[in-house]
Amino acid sequence: MSFWFPILYTVAWILTSIIAVVFCIDFVLLFRFKKAISARRILPEKFSNSDENPVPITINNQYPFEVITDVIDELPIQFQKRDFSYITTIKSNETHDFEYQVRPVDRGEYYFGNLNVFASTKLKIIKRRFQFQNEQMVMVYPSFIQMQKYDFLAISNQLTEFGLKKIRRIGHTSEFEQIKDYVKGDDFRTVNWKATAKRGQLMVNQYQDEKSQPIYSVIDTGRVMKMPFNGLKLLDYAINSTLAFSNVALKKHDKVGMLTFSKKIESFLPAIHKLTYLNSILESLYNINTQFNDTDFGLLYTQIKRKVTHRSLLLLYTNFEHISSLKRQLPYLQAISKKHVLVVIFFENTELEELIAEEAEDLQAIYHKTIAEKFAFEKRLMVKELQKHGIQSILTAPEKLTINTINKYLEIKARGIL
Repeated sequence: MSFWFPILYTVAWILTSIIAVVFCIDFVLLFRFKKAISARRILPEKFSNSDENPVPITINNQYPFEVITDVIDELPIQFQKRDFSYITTIKSNETHDFEYQVRPVDRGEYYFGNLNVFASTKLKIIKRRFQFQNEQMVMVYPSFIQMQKYDFLAISNQLTEFGLKKIRRIGHTSEFEQIKDYVKGDDFRTVNWKATAKRGQLMVNQYQDEKSQPIYSVIDTGRVMKMPFNGLKLLDYAINSTLAFSNVALKKHDKVGMLTFSKKIESFLPAIHKLTYLNSILESLYNINTQFNDTDFGLLYTQIKRKVTHRSLLLLYTNFEHISSLKRQLPYLQAISKKHVLVVIFFENTELEELIAEEAEDLQAIYHKTIAEKFAFEKRLMVKELQKHGIQSILTAPEKLTINTINKYLEIKARGIL
């Protein structure tokens, strides 16, 4: 512009000089102190899979003036998040704490990169970068947060808040607990006539749940369990449910064990009643991976016949998309259920349910909806087929798996089926 207005040439040089002076001032203010900013990422020893895990960060400003900080944390590649940024203003000699949440959907090792803090003065001409904590590793384990949640609810007797039901007891279990005074409402069939004659008043026998019954979580690791829902594979839903359920069963004084299989038996933990045994189950669950093989139910029957010698409750986590695939495995399931209480757990296709709920607006949508209803009907037909052969079953949405599994366990215990 000074070509046409020469006076602007002088103004431009004056402005450039002012900017250069301010630049130098800003540079000196930021770089004259060596360790003016300190920051720390506080990572736990392990993350809980499929849950929101907090990552706390603390920043300390040792500058003699207020600074504006932009925190950029280099998250593990599994999260595929490249736009993390947290901007805040910190006064002199103050510490600022904040946290963000991460939700892993795969088990394994997660590596965090550098924690970058970009500091600037109120002039906002220069930013100085501070780097901290080169590569930290966190291991992602099956959902222990979910396990602790149901453990707490069981203790606080608030299971109904999360859909867990109190099951009415039918009949009696065989484990005698004590003789007590009769009170209104007690079953006359439990009257102890010898104690009644001795005390001169009605006395009844009191029974309790049978304890130390063997319970196994049997997990299918074949290709059918690779299907994802809400970013999480069916296998991981089964793993999280196994951990939470095993914890509840141990608190109920039962023995818990685990078996995983596909083309071969991958792991087997015998049923033991010991609270510390939960750590062994957790470590074993951490190392499970989905295989792309067809599952061999004949091998499962052979292994159970050899290894599980006492009558047990077997919770089989698998999936069937077609009734023909269920009928192929039905002879093996029937053979297992002859000696044990078998519960076959398989999954609703929630995406099909959403498609069925939508209104069809054209011929193609009607076609898609009809096919979806056919598949959904086949799932319900599988439940009837299993019931016809005396096999217990759970057809559940993946996100409700843990609740429905614990409900079924409580029902079996209450009815004395095992």
